[in-house]
Amino acid sequence: FCMPCLQECLKPKKPVCGVCRSTLSPGSRALDLEKQIETTETTCNGCNKKMYLSKMRSHVASCSKYQNYIMEGVKAVTKEPLHNTRNFPNRFTFPCPYCSEKNFDQEGLVEHCKTLHSMDAKQVVCPICASMPWGDPNYRSANFMEHLQRRHRFSYDTFVVCDYDADEDDMMAQVLMRSLRDK
Repeated sequence: FCMPCLQECLKPKKPVCGVCRSTLSPGSRALDLEKQIETTETTCNGCNKKMYLSKMRSHVASCSKYQNYIMEGVKAVTKEPLHNTRNFPNRFTFPCPYCSEKNFDQEGLVEHCKTLHSMDAKQVVCPICASMPWGDPNYRSANFMEHLQRRHRFSYDTFVVCDYDADEDDMMAQVLMRSLRDK
């Protein structure tokens, strides 16, 4: 994670997991994970020495063969980039359209706007909708707060596998068909 995204997930008001966005319990340690790290054996990709995962970080910091291994990988990646990331819109974090605070996930943006901008009547573009293929980046919602609460109470990709190339009507039809099949 980049630092701004990680900091957004760890805000004291609502710390959430950076992957699944579920609420984090303060002060709870993953003891089972710590034990697994202490007892899982692995091999250094540089010198092929076997060690426990818990020792790997300190080992690779001083292993010159591992440093060479990493540099070869960096050179291979920088020679031929696989794709231009600018062609893929960010559909995971959004700026607030009122105050331009950045890096909100969908739920965080809804909560932020409800808390700080519920009385703001300014017409703004919904950054969530604008990032979608079917969204109009110039459309200003007459009642943005109502729009947020009706349209963005949940994220599509939480409940269905999103095909962002399909239009909204097709996606809704797929969701309805799946819900009828699941009964």
